[in-house]
Amino acid sequence: MNAPLSRRTTLQAAGVIAAAGLAGSIVGTAQAAAAEEPGAAGDRVVIHPTLPKVPVNNSFTVKVRPLGGTWQKLGVYLAKLALIDANTGSNRAQNSSWAAFDFSGTVEVEVTYNPGGGEKVRIRPDSYGIKPEVLGSTARFTLDQPRNLVVQIDDKIFDCLHLFANPIEQDVPTEGDKKVMYFGPGLHTHPDRTLKVPDGTTVYLAAGAVLTSAVIFENVENARLIGRGVIYDTTGGAVFVRKCENVTIDGVTILNPRYENIRVAESNNLTIKNLRAFSHQGWGDGIQLYCSENVTIDGCFLRTSDDCVALYTHRWDFYGDTRNITVKNCSLWADVAHPINIGVHGNSDTPEVLENLRYKNIDILDHREPQVTYQGAIAFMVGDSNIVRDVRFDDIRVEDFRWGQLIHMRVEYNPKYNTSAGSGIESVYIKDLSYNGKNADLSIIAGLDAEHAIKDVTFENLRVNGRVIADSTGKPRWYLAADGVPMFVNEHVTNLKFLTTAEAEAAAAS
Repeated sequence: MNAPLSRRTTLQAAGVIAAAGLAGSIVGTAQAAAAEEPGAAGDRVVIHPTLPKVPVNNSFTVKVRPLGGTWQKLGVYLAKLALIDANTGSNRAQNSSWAAFDFSGTVEVEVTYNPGGGEKVRIRPDSYGIKPEVLGSTARFTLDQPRNLVVQIDDKIFDCLHLFANPIEQDVPTEGDKKVMYFGPGLHTHPDRTLKVPDGTTVYLAAGAVLTSAVIFENVENARLIGRGVIYDTTGGAVFVRKCENVTIDGVTILNPRYENIRVAESNNLTIKNLRAFSHQGWGDGIQLYCSENVTIDGCFLRTSDDCVALYTHRWDFYGDTRNITVKNCSLWADVAHPINIGVHGNSDTPEVLENLRYKNIDILDHREPQVTYQGAIAFMVGDSNIVRDVRFDDIRVEDFRWGQLIHMRVEYNPKYNTSAGSGIESVYIKDLSYNGKNADLSIIAGLDAEHAIKDVTFENLRVNGRVIADSTGKPRWYLAADGVPMFVNEHVTNLKFLTTAEAEAAAAS
C-alpha cells in the first residue's frame, strides 16, 4: 500500500519549486564515450560508463561480447531489497546485484558467481526458456533480443543478478538543445534534491549519469525522462507526474528511493517504457496511478518493497476516474505486497470508476506477503465506493512465489485506508493465466454483501500446475471448479465461470 498521509508533503513541496534556470545549474560534465564492441553482421555491444556514488557488489562478474567478438566486463552494482520478518514486522535490507548494457544482433553473456557453488543456475522469467551452459561457477548464454533477466544461483532469492539487456539507443537528444536538460556521465546533485521539468522539455540521463534528485512533472505537456542513466537515493519518491499531458518515461533505472519509484496523478496520455526499478524501504511501490487516463506501461522490470503496479482513484487532493490503462510485457517481483493491485483508494463522497484496464504478457516472478488480507499476486481490493469494471488479463504467467495467494478479489471496507466499502467489481475476463508452484495459499473471490458484490468474472484456460480449471471437465461433478485452484468464493459472487478455450470460442461464435 502507501505511506501515511503526512508523507505527501515532501512531494507537494517539490512540485511547486520554480524551475527557471535550473537546467543550467545541474547539467553534468560532457558525456564520455561508451565503450562499443562491433561484431559480425550488425552484432554490437555498448558498455555503459561507471556509475559514480552507486555502490558496487562483488558477488558476480559479468562479461558480454558480440557473437564471436571480444569479451568486455560490465559494472555490477548493489541493489537493496526488502525482507519482512513476519514475527516482528521488521524490514531487513538485503543485498543483491544488477548490471546493464545495450546491444543489437546477437550477444553472448558470461556470468560468474564469485562465492562459488552454482550447481543450479536458473534464468528468469522461466517463460523465456533460456538454458545456460554451466561450467563450474560460470554460466554462459546468448541473447538475440532485449531482455530484463534474473540470474539465480542455487535458488538464492536475494544474492542474485538482475541483468538488463537494452536495445541500443536511437535519436539521442543533443547536448545544448534549449529543450533538453542533458545529464552526461557523472554525479548530478543539488541542495533541494528536486528537478522540476518545464513544458515541452526532455530530461536525458546518459549511460553513466547518476541523478540524486526527484524528477517532477507538474502541469506540463510533451515532456520526457529518457536515457540509460540512474535516479538514485532520492529523499522521497523518485518521479512525480501530476496534471500532465503526453509525458514519456523510457529506459531509466531507479534505485533506493525513500518511497515510491513513480507516482502519477490526474494525468492523461502517459507512456512508461523499459523502466527498471528497485526499492527496499516501506511504501516502496513501483508505479502508482491515481485518477489518470490513457496510460501505457510497457516492458518494465519492477522489484519492489510494496505493490509493483497499483491503480487507484482519489486520494489526498487527487480526484477523478482511472481508465484506459494498459500494462504489458513486464516482469513483476513484489518482495512485499502485490505485483498487481487494483482499487483500494477512492472517493466515498463522489464515487469514482476504474475501467478498461488491460494486462497483457506479464511474468509475475514472486509475491511475498504475510498478511492474509493483503495477499494476492493479482489483487482487487476495492474500497472507498470505487467500482472496478471492464478488466482484461491475457497471458499472465505466475511463477512459484514465496508467500501469498494467486488471486485475491474482494469488495471490502478496510478502515485503515477506506471511509466506505467499495461499490463492486464487474466484467473481469482472465485468459491464459498460469501458475506453476506449490506455495500458493487459498485464493479468494468475495463480495461484501448483496449491495457490494462481484459479478461476471470469467476465467478462460486457467492452468494450475498444468491442469486446466474448468466447470465442465477434470473434476467430480459435485465439486466446484474453484476447488481446483483452490479458491474460496462466497455467496456475493454471481456469474463466475471457468471455461476451456474451446468452450470460450464456441460461446463467442454462438
